[in-house]
Amino acid sequence: MEKKQVAENGGFVEEKAENFKITEEEFSKYMYRPEIPDPELVIRTSGEFRISNFLLWEIAYSEFYITDTYWPDFDEKEIDKAIESYNQRDRRFGGVKNV
Repeated sequence: MEKKQVAENGGFVEEKAENFKITEEEFSKYMYRPEIPDPELVIRTSGEFRISNFLLWEIAYSEFYITDTYWPDFDEKEIDKAIESYNQRDRRFGGVKNV
């Protein structure tokens, strides 16, 4: 019977392989801030398209808004534009659009 070490409460415990199942919920518990909901909108300033490994798991279904405005100039008018863009999106959470 194979056993695996599993991270739990900052340590490792052994668990039998046949009882071990990784679910999305279980995996999410070990992210940077599991108590905070995943972001709905990611705003990327200065025209950059890369995410630089920022919250990779958490942003899987997030919408992205990319603006050429630099962070110091990102004001209330810019956030309103980002929210307006977000409100126009057809959110499918990984699903396929019905045609």
